[in-house]
Amino acid sequence: MPGSMEAPNFETFMFKNGTIDACYLNTALGIPCEQGSVPAIGVDARTPQDIQAAINFALQYDLKLVVKNTGHDFLGRSTARGSFVIWTHNMKNITFDAQFTPQGAPANETYQAIIVGAGIQWYEAYDTVNQHGRMMVGAASYGGSVGAGGGWLQGGGHSALSPTYGLGVDNALEMTVVTSTGAYLTVNNYQNPDLFWALRGGGGGTYGIVTSVTYRTYEQLPVVMYSVQANVTNATIMKELIGGVIHLQPNLTDAGWGGYGSFGTNNMSFFCINVNMSTAAANASTQLLTNYLLGLEAEGVSSTAGIYSFNSWYEWYTYIFGSAGENGNNLMLTSRLLSRDTLASRYSDVAEILYDCQAFFSMVAGGKVSEADPDSAGVNPAWRNAVVESNCIVYWQDGATAEEISGITDQLKTWIKEMHDVTPQDGAYYNEASLYEIDWQYTFFGSHYAKLKEIKDKYDPYRLFVVAEGVGSEEWNEELTCRW
Repeated sequence: MPGSMEAPNFETFMFKNGTIDACYLNTALGIPCEQGSVPAIGVDARTPQDIQAAINFALQYDLKLVVKNTGHDFLGRSTARGSFVIWTHNMKNITFDAQFTPQGAPANETYQAIIVGAGIQWYEAYDTVNQHGRMMVGAASYGGSVGAGGGWLQGGGHSALSPTYGLGVDNALEMTVVTSTGAYLTVNNYQNPDLFWALRGGGGGTYGIVTSVTYRTYEQLPVVMYSVQANVTNATIMKELIGGVIHLQPNLTDAGWGGYGSFGTNNMSFFCINVNMSTAAANASTQLLTNYLLGLEAEGVSSTAGIYSFNSWYEWYTYIFGSAGENGNNLMLTSRLLSRDTLASRYSDVAEILYDCQAFFSMVAGGKVSEADPDSAGVNPAWRNAVVESNCIVYWQDGATAEEISGITDQLKTWIKEMHDVTPQDGAYYNEASLYEIDWQYTFFGSHYAKLKEIKDKYDPYRLFVVAEGVGSEEWNEELTCRW
């Protein structure tokens, strides 16, 4: 749907008096269906020329412009009340090129690459590269519904393969983009390198509209999965377990392990994978954590850990994520890029917060991510010091009142402040965060903010592209409708 969002709370609009304008999925509430924050009009773009025409139209009539692909956006940046949307979801061109050379590059610089249109989703990209015996760094979502050519990359792009092959921004070779002047540009390390730098982590919907991305691919290899479950009898031991597990994470990610997990009030589970590793080597490299959990048995912790083999990364992916998952939850979340220093010295303090919010965590940094030059792409330099990303999430039901939502988001703000106070230098992941992050310019972009702002001003002289807590948004009012 052109206006739908993964988190439908961003389809709603709350007036200052607390009235909520919405069209709820739960029709049993008996609340009339209203427009909310869903754009009233837009363009279903199929070509760069469609986008150029839409941009000219928005400029001519001074329209509030938003850009949307799949709507996987936890800050509501791809929708806005009364806006004009450019919907890129149907830009479905996809090509595998076994001898791709970026424009302007030396002829001997070649890659086995995939070129994806802005509307390609990860399941389509994975299916295509697998047909050529390849795999690639990309998002993990049930059914592969996240877009491969949109905000995932422009916010940084993490993957279970990131500890082995780097972030999405480290694997992008070239992009095509339409700017607010109507220019259709090819950007890479040789052509418009400053814009290429900014588009790799400097935030989506900010510099222009990306119409295609070219990614490097890798040989399809076997993977092993390390899966862990633990149950705990009391809160004190659970906090100890959380602290111990995150303290040991660098040993895993630096060895190439990447994956996802969660902490409850009395349980923990996670799984992670490694590429082209024997079962014996997998057992050896995970033994430290397995032994740590076994050592807690005397304190009432029961745990199981196992190593499972798959013939290919694609086989593993389809086994875990092949089926479509559920979306449609009203939610907000915050993230923290937990650094090596934090996990070495403040892990107990962090564990208190992660226990309180029943956190999710992603083993998507360290390893190859840490080896990259922090200034090689516009992405937050905090990624290069990070080992694990943590998430705290709040939810509410359709029909919740403004007062109820305010109370729930106040809890989120409390966790944000607590985590910021403990980890002031660690930053957050721009794609998985909230509208309430402290010092958002530094939290999302770190020392790169000033350079990103210069590039933004250069390529968007009309200030057409503005999103919540995006580069340059400080020049606008809260509704992003009037520039100071």
